[in-house]
Amino acid sequence: MSAQAQPAQALAPAPAPAVAHRRHAALRRSARWLAAAYLLALALIAFWPAPVDRGAHGTIASVLTGLHAHGVPGWVNYALVEFTANIALFLPVGLLGVVLLGSARWWMAVLAGFAASSLIELGQLVFLPARFATPLDVLANTIGAALGALLALTLLAAVTARSPASPSPSRLHRR
Repeated sequence: MSAQAQPAQALAPAPAPAVAHRRHAALRRSARWLAAAYLLALALIAFWPAPVDRGAHGTIASVLTGLHAHGVPGWVNYALVEFTANIALFLPVGLLGVVLLGSARWWMAVLAGFAASSLIELGQLVFLPARFATPLDVLANTIGAALGALLALTLLAAVTARSPASPSPSRLHRR
């Protein structure tokens, strides 16, 4: 049958909710693959027998010394760099968690970050004597998961606001 002979409905674009649903489904599929890759990388970082920053410690300390010589305050130190790195490491937990679980379950992404961080620190304490398990790492990682969830909620709200005819992302993720 030629394109001209097809009914006009077949040529009309899909309704906005159907398009939005397909986009959200594609986003969740991509997020699952990204989450798998991220979790593998996180496991390698978290359970590497030696601290992963051991080789970079001298370089980071030298950069900080140079920054301090140029007026950067002394409170910008190695501990702050490490704390900030732990926050950044767990941003994907919150971000991907909200995408995969839905915006209504944002708190589960933060809880997952806290639980994963607590298990990592416990594992380091029990099985990796060269690693340093600290409650500050759990705090930083949980903050990272919370900031990642906030970022995801903000991005989803902005995308949803641009397409008002689409259903909310939280309704799409419920089963």
